[in-house]
Amino acid sequence: MGFLLGAAFGFVAWFLLNYLVAGLYTVDQNERAVKTSFGRAQRLEGVKTLDDPELKATLNADEQQRYNYPQLRVIPPGGPYFKWPWERVYKVSIATESINIAADPETPGANKGGTILEAITMDQLNTGLTGQIRYRVSERNLYAYLFGIKSPIVHVMGYFVSVLREKIATFEAPKLEGVALTQATGLSELSGVSINDIRKNLRALNDAMDADCKSSTSRYGIILDASLITGIDPPAEVESALAAINTAHNHVSSEISLAQASADQKIVQSKRAVELETLNAQAEVEPLLALAKQLGDLKAIGGAGSLIAYLRNVRLGVFGRTRQIVLENRQHWEGR
Repeated sequence: MGFLLGAAFGFVAWFLLNYLVAGLYTVDQNERAVKTSFGRAQRLEGVKTLDDPELKATLNADEQQRYNYPQLRVIPPGGPYFKWPWERVYKVSIATESINIAADPETPGANKGGTILEAITMDQLNTGLTGQIRYRVSERNLYAYLFGIKSPIVHVMGYFVSVLREKIATFEAPKLEGVALTQATGLSELSGVSINDIRKNLRALNDAMDADCKSSTSRYGIILDASLITGIDPPAEVESALAAINTAHNHVSSEISLAQASADQKIVQSKRAVELETLNAQAEVEPLLALAKQLGDLKAIGGAGSLIAYLRNVRLGVFGRTRQIVLENRQHWEGR
């Protein structure tokens, strides 16, 4: 009898320990959890990926048919929570992580041990890229991350590398408004589609990568926060040629800048000379205008006789300052 009671007590203790106490769980602050029941994830009925306008906007018409995943019931941080023995809990970290752009999760030895990613530029040069990408799991599309694909990070890295190589192969420097396409030196053409331009526009390249990789959230449930391409290393012979081109380009640019500065200075000096001559002419004309106004006023007040009197007074003043006077005898000349 005692043996039977002990066995029953042991069974009850084993049942409580394995199916009740072991069913308790918690979710950390940087985690989100999803629960499955008999292998089927708990879903938000009637809600799918395309019901999120932001996620839908990143997919084209064909992709919207392929990546329309159901939305899951996400368990937030906290607890303790409870699950039944036929249920399973999947915990996912949503913390931001970084990975080398050359890393290959399936083949660690590829890309020179995951250190340099090779790509071909528009002018057919094989170049090595270094940098990192930052990513995190999207809790708005956990079905794609957990159940949509087998290895999300492998797909995301393959997707990122494909987009990056396509960008490198077709990258052209953005054209600046108001700048001539070719300068007198012609060197701008040499730097238009080369590694030089990619180096000068790394920020634009990183921004373009961020924009083109936005669909990774809808495709794989992973958000690419940023791509940080930090180095572009061409072959040694190309590097020396680029250095020579850069030196020549900088020298010519410096000479052009000096010539433009000299021309601008001469233009400013010419404008100032014109202004001075204009002011001198105005200074000479102004007394004459003032005299004409005074004579007009005098005539308006005193009539034509006042002008004759004014002329007489002026002549007296002139005669008073002269030492010798020559009088013209009109009758003498008219009689000859």
